[in-house]
Amino acid sequence: MPTSPHITSSPPHRLSTPRAAAVSGVVFAVLLATTLILVRIRMPGNAADLARWLQSQHGTITTATVLMPFAGIGFLWFIGVVRDGFGRSEDRFFLSIFLGSGLLFLAMMFVATVVATGLLSTGSGAADPAAHAEVLAFGRAIVISASQTYALRMAAVFMTSLGTIWLKTGLMPRWLAALTYLLAVALLIAGDTSRWTTLAFPAWVFVVSILILVRSGHSDELEPHTP
Repeated sequence: MPTSPHITSSPPHRLSTPRAAAVSGVVFAVLLATTLILVRIRMPGNAADLARWLQSQHGTITTATVLMPFAGIGFLWFIGVVRDGFGRSEDRFFLSIFLGSGLLFLAMMFVATVVATGLLSTGSGAADPAAHAEVLAFGRAIVISASQTYALRMAAVFMTSLGTIWLKTGLMPRWLAALTYLLAVALLIAGDTSRWTTLAFPAWVFVVSILILVRSGHSDELEPHTP
């Protein structure tokens, strides 16, 4: 009887996160900071100035609203990269809070951007100027509440849960976990005091992403290469 050829199967390889995926956090931080500066931070304080600002900065605001979806994609990749680093040491409780708060933060930022896009379409030639001013004031209130009051609180919860996971597992330096706690408390308490506080979260994501890239580079150098 003919013998069947011996079939050798290579062992399955673990699907690892590519090092380039960690750049997504940097991309998210830059795009989100740009969007916040162009829309939230530069937004005037009253409806009359808001109407003139929308007219004069129409192209700039449109660019910012186009960038936000790509920032959201980068943030989802950032969440995936961070979770991949947990490995088997992930805690289900804090992981649920980490994922839930991150998705809620992104949803609030999308809401704020969508409303800002809607304000651009209101135009200035409304038949009733008083009604138009009320619409602008209402839209501005939604943008502020979604992007600053609610989104920043969710960002603080996101940072707190991640800092706790880092402390329990030792996956990141203790100084980074301590800094994460300090920034989270600052966002919870003083998130509404200044428009510039909205930039604290993308700045933190930028620092974390750079640290992940540096650590992954060192691990690549230490890992033996097989022919």
